Amino acid sequence: MSTVVAQSLHVFGLRSHVANNIFFFDEQIIIFPSGNHCVKYNVDQKWQKFIPGSDKSQGMLALSISPNRRYLAISEIVQEKPVITIYELSSIPCRKRKILNNFDFPVQRFISMAFSPDSKYLLTQTSPPESNLVYWLWEKQKVMAIIRTDSQNNAVYQVPPNITSIVQVIKLVSFNPQDNTQVCVTGNGIFKLLRFAEGTLKQTNFQRGEPQNYLAHTWVSEDKIIVGTDTGKLFLFESGDQRWETSIMVKEPTSETGNLEVIRESESLIQFPTISSPVPSYEQVMMASNNSQLAMPQVFAIAAYSKGFACAAGPGRVLLFEKMEEKDIYRESREIRIPTDPQSNERSQSDKQDVLCMCFSPSEETLVVSTSKNQLYSITMSLTEISKGEPAHFEYLMYPLHSAAITGLATCIRKPFIATCSLDRSVRIWNYESNTLELFKEYQEEAYAISLHPSGHFVVVGFADKLRLMNLLIDDIRSFKEYSVRGCRECSFSNGGHLFAAVSGNVIHIFATTSLENISNLKGHTGKVRSVVWNADDSKLISCGTDGAVYEWNLSSGKRETECVLKSCSYNCVTVSPDAKIIFAVGSDQTLKEIADSSILREISAFDVVYTAIVISHSGRMMFVGTSVGTIRAMKYPLPLQKEFNEYQAHAGPITKMLLTFDDQFLLTVAEDGCLFTWKVFDKDGRGIKREREVGFAEEVLITKTDMEEKAQIMLELKTRVEELKMENEYQLRLKDMNYSEKIKELTDKFLQEMESLKTKNQVLKTEKEKQDVFHRERIDDLLDKQSQELQDLECCNNQKLLLEYEKYQELQLKSQRMQEEYEKQLRDNDETKSQALEELTEFYEAKLQEKTTLLEEAQEDVRQQLREFEETKKQIEEDEDREIQDIKTKYEKKLRDEKESNLRLKGETGIMRKKEKRIYDLKKKNQELEKFKFVLDYKIKELKKQIEPREDEIKVMKEQIQEMEAELERFHKQNTQLELNIMELWQKLRATDQEMHRERQKERDLEALVRRFKTDLHNCVAYIQEPRLLKEKVRALFEKYVQRADMVEIAGLNTDLQQEYARQREHLERNLATLRKKVVKENELRRTDYVRIMQENVSLIKEINELRRELKFTRSQVYDLEAALKLTKKIRPQDVPETVPSEAMPSIAPTMRLNEQQETGRIIEMQRLEIQRLREQIQEQEQVPGFHPLSVVRLPSLLESEVDFEVQTK
Repeated sequence: MSTVVAQSLHVFGLRSHVANNIFFFDEQIIIFPSGNHCVKYNVDQKWQKFIPGSDKSQGMLALSISPNRRYLAISEIVQEKPVITIYELSSIPCRKRKILNNFDFPVQRFISMAFSPDSKYLLTQTSPPESNLVYWLWEKQKVMAIIRTDSQNNAVYQVPPNITSIVQVIKLVSFNPQDNTQVCVTGNGIFKLLRFAEGTLKQTNFQRGEPQNYLAHTWVSEDKIIVGTDTGKLFLFESGDQRWETSIMVKEPTSETGNLEVIRESESLIQFPTISSPVPSYEQVMMASNNSQLAMPQVFAIAAYSKGFACAAGPGRVLLFEKMEEKDIYRESREIRIPTDPQSNERSQSDKQDVLCMCFSPSEETLVVSTSKNQLYSITMSLTEISKGEPAHFEYLMYPLHSAAITGLATCIRKPFIATCSLDRSVRIWNYESNTLELFKEYQEEAYAISLHPSGHFVVVGFADKLRLMNLLIDDIRSFKEYSVRGCRECSFSNGGHLFAAVSGNVIHIFATTSLENISNLKGHTGKVRSVVWNADDSKLISCGTDGAVYEWNLSSGKRETECVLKSCSYNCVTVSPDAKIIFAVGSDQTLKEIADSSILREISAFDVVYTAIVISHSGRMMFVGTSVGTIRAMKYPLPLQKEFNEYQAHAGPITKMLLTFDDQFLLTVAEDGCLFTWKVFDKDGRGIKREREVGFAEEVLITKTDMEEKAQIMLELKTRVEELKMENEYQLRLKDMNYSEKIKELTDKFLQEMESLKTKNQVLKTEKEKQDVFHRERIDDLLDKQSQELQDLECCNNQKLLLEYEKYQELQLKSQRMQEEYEKQLRDNDETKSQALEELTEFYEAKLQEKTTLLEEAQEDVRQQLREFEETKKQIEEDEDREIQDIKTKYEKKLRDEKESNLRLKGETGIMRKKEKRIYDLKKKNQELEKFKFVLDYKIKELKKQIEPREDEIKVMKEQIQEMEAELERFHKQNTQLELNIMELWQKLRATDQEMHRERQKERDLEALVRRFKTDLHNCVAYIQEPRLLKEKVRALFEKYVQRADMVEIAGLNTDLQQEYARQREHLERNLATLRKKVVKENELRRTDYVRIMQENVSLIKEINELRRELKFTRSQVYDLEAALKLTKKIRPQDVPETVPSEAMPSIAPTMRLNEQQETGRIIEMQRLEIQRLREQIQEQEQVPGFHPLSVVRLPSLLESEVDFEVQTK
C-alpha cells in the first residue's frame, strides 16, 4: 500500500434526497449524509466525525437510527446490489456491527427503514416492482416475515373503478413506539397497519374512502397516527379508523419585511442568504395567475413531540399543532418560516424550499429540518413561544450550502480561502482554517469556473454569458471588469498572479491582471479545452481537451513547444510536476499518462474506473486522483507499476475538481453531488512533504471608501440615537416611579377596608352554617326511613319481574335455535343458487367471448385480403395503362411518318401549282381559316387541361375516403375491446357479492358468540338469587349490556333484509345482462349499417373511377389528334405557298380523330365486367362469414345496364 495518507477533516454539503436524512445523536450532535459519508456534527463545538460508506458504494438511499441511539442503519447500492450496513455509534470510531447483503427474495433497493422500540428488529421496505416489507431480526441476519405491500397483494383494499391507475410507491415505514409487533406503512394510495404474529405480517385495518397519496406519518401515541398527504390534508387515525381531519392552506406572510428587518438587526455584518430556485414552484405559478386562489401544500415531513406534532406545510413553512385537553383533536399553535433573502437575485423565491425531513432533539429544545435545496435549518422551541401572533423564523444550522453540482474550485496563498462556484448560480468563499463560510453571492447566470488570485483579494469567474473579474470585499463580491467570453468552462490565475487564462471552447485567452487586457489567444485545439495548468515560473501553460491533445504553450511567443495527441482519449484533467519536466494527464481511457518531450513515457491503469481529476503536491512527492465513482486515490511519486495506492470513499458522484493548498497540508475535493471535502494529507515516510510557512495568513480585507463612509455615518447616527434614548428612558422611569407610588398607596387603603368587611361577613356565615347543619341532620333521618320502606317494596316487585324475564329468555332461546336452522338452510340454498348462476354466466360469457374473437379474426383476415386484392387491381390497371400508352405512342409515330411522306408529296405538288394564281388566292384564304382554327384548338386544349386537374383532385379525395373507412374499422376493434372490459367489470361485481356473503357469515358467528356470552352471564346472575340487591344490579347490567333497540330491530328484520339484498343483487345482475345484450345487438346493427354504407360508397366510387378513366382516355385521344393537326400546320407554314391541300387529300385527316375506337371500347367493357364479377364474389364471401347478415337492401347494377350506360356516354 501507498505511504501517502488522507484523513477527512470537514465537509460542506448535504444530500437531501436520502430518506430520513437527519437525526439527533444527543443534544449537541446531529447525524446527516454528505457525499458518501454520514457526518456526526457537534453544533456547539463545530467539529465533525465521519462514518464512511461501504467500499465501491454507489450512494446512500436511506438512513435510520435506533430509539436507544446506539445503532445506525444505512441502505446503499454496492456494485449494483442492495446492502444494509448497521453501525454501532457508541464505539469510537463507529464500527460495523452487521452487514445484510444476502437476500433470498428479489430486491432492487431498500428505500425506507425503521428500528423497533427495543432496537432488536429492523423493518425495511423495498422499491417497486417488488414492494416487499421485510421484518428482520437483524442481529442474527434472519428474516422473520415478508409481505408485499402494494395493491396486488392486498385482499382488503380494492382500487375504485373510477381510479384508472395509481402508482403505489411506499414513502415511509415505522414501528409502533410501544409495540414491536405493530408496524405502519404509507405511500401513494396505501395506508396499512400490520401486526407480526405467528411468523407472518397481517393487515389489521380496513382502508375506507378514496385513496390518498400519503407522504409522511408519525405515531403520536400507542394507537394514534398522524398522516399527511400531497394535497395538504392531515388525518388522525386511531387503531386504523379515522378520528380527525384538517386541511392546511398556504398563507402569505403579511409583515415579512418587518420580520426581516428585525432579523437583520440581530445578525452579524455578513449575511448568509438562502439559495434561490431557478424554476418557480407550483404554488408560485398558481399565485401569479390568481392571487386569491390558494394552492394546497404537500406534507413531506411530520415529527411528534410531547405537546403534539410539527409538520411541513408547503414551501418554506412548518406548523406546530398542540393537542387540546378536552378532545382528541389538535389545533394549530405556531408557524415557523424559512426567512427570505434580501440579497438573492430572486428574493421572492428564496424561501420557497420544501421541508423534506425534520427532527426534535431528545429534550425537545431544538427542531432541525432539511430542505429540498440541501439546506439545514434549526430553531429553539422556546423562541416559538415568545413570538406570539407572528411567525417565528428558522436559522441556518451551520451555513448556506450548495444546492447543485459544484463546477469550480480554487484556493490562494495569502489567505486560508476556498472559492467554489456551482450550477445553483452562486459563488462562495469558504475558510478551511475555521471551517466557516466567509462570503456568498448569487447571480442570474450559472457559474462554470472560478480562480482565486494568490493574494486572496480577487477572483475571476466564468459565467454562461461573460467572464467577470471581481473584488472580494469584507461583505460582498463586487465585479469591476467583464469580458465577453461566453461559456468559460475553465479559468486559472498564474502562480505569480500577474496573468490569468480563460477557456472559451477550443481557444485559451490570456489576460494581464494589471492592465486587464487580452495579451494573447492560444489556438490549436480542435475540441473543447477541459483543463489548463501553469508551470512554477509562469513561463508555460499546459492544456488538454476532448480532442485527445495535450499542448505545452510558450507564453512569450504564443506558440506550442510540445504536443502529444491521442485521438482515442478524451482528456479530463492535466497537471505538471514542480520542475515542469513531466506532464500528467487523465482521461476517458482509464489510464494515467506520464508525458515528456511530446511522448508518453508510460501509462498506469486506473483498474476499471475513469479518472476525472488529478493533482500533484508542490514538493513532488504526493499525487492524488479523483474518479468517476466519487473516490479519491492517494499515491506517492514516482508512480508505482503495481496497484499501490490508498483509496478513500469521498463523494456520491463524479469528482469535478481537486486542489492542494500551497503548504501541501490540505487536499480539497468537489463533485457533482454539491459537496466540498477538506482532507489532511501526509506521508508516513515524511520525505520533504511539509512546507513551513514563512509568514502567517494575511488579515487584511478590502472595503470600498463609500462603504467606510456609510458605516461611519451610521455609527454616528446610532451614537446620537443612544444618547437620546438614554435621556428619554430616565425621564420615563421617573414618571413611572411617581405613578407607581401613588397607586400603591391607593391599593393599600382599599385592601384594609376590604379586610374589615370580609371579617364581618365571615362571622355572619358561621352563624348560618350552624343553623343549616341542624336542619340537614333532621332531613337525613327522614330520608333514611323512607328509603328503607321503598327498598322492601322494590325487592318484592323485582322478584316477580325476574321470573317473567326468565320465561321470556327461554322463549327467545327456542326462537333463536329455530332462526339459526332457517338461516343455515337459506345459506345452503343461496350457495347452491349462486354457484349454479355463476357457472351459467361463466359458460355464457366465455361462449360469447369466443364467438366475438372468431368474428374479429375473420373480419381482420377479410380486410387484409381486400387490401391485397386492391393492391393487385391497382397494379394491373397501371400495367394496362402503360401498355395502352405504348400502343398509342406506336400508332401516332406511324401516323407521323405517314404525314411526313404526305408532306413531301404535297411539296412536289405545290411546285406544279405555283402557276395557278387563282389557286394561290384560295390557298391563302384557307390558310387564314386554319389560323383561326388553330387559335380555337389552342383554347380548347387549355380548357381540357383545366378539366383534367379537378378529376385528379376527385381521385385523391376518393383515396382519403378509403383511409377513413379503414379508421372506422379500427374503431370497431376498439369497441370490441371495451366490451371485454365490461365483462371484467361484471367479474369484479361477482367477487364483491362473494365478499358480502362472507361478511354475513361472520355476522352470524358474532350473534352466536353473543348468545353464548349472554347464557354465561345469566348463569352467573342465578347465583345471586338469594341476594335481591346484587341480583337487581346484575340484571340491570345484563339489560344495559345486551338489550338495545338496534338489536331488537335487527333481529326482527334480519330475515327480510337478507331476502331483499338477495333480490336486489339478482335484479342488478339481470339488469346488467340485459344491458349487455342490447349493446351487442346495437353494435351488430351499427356494424351491418356501416358495412352496407361502405359497400354503396365503394360501388359509387368504382363507377366514378370508370367514368373518369373513359373521359381521360377520350380527352387524351383528342389532345393527341389536335397536337398532330397543329404539327402538320406548322410544317406546311414555312413554305411561301398557300397552306391548303387538295380536296382529295382532306378525307384522310378525319379518321385520325378516333383510331381503333371499337377495340378500345370492347377492352374497357371487358375490364369492367371482370371487376364487377370480382366484387360480386367478394360480397358473397362476406355474406358467408358468421355474424354478418345478407345485404338485402343493396342492389348492384347489372352488367347489361353498365354496358348500356357506358355506350351512351361514349357516343
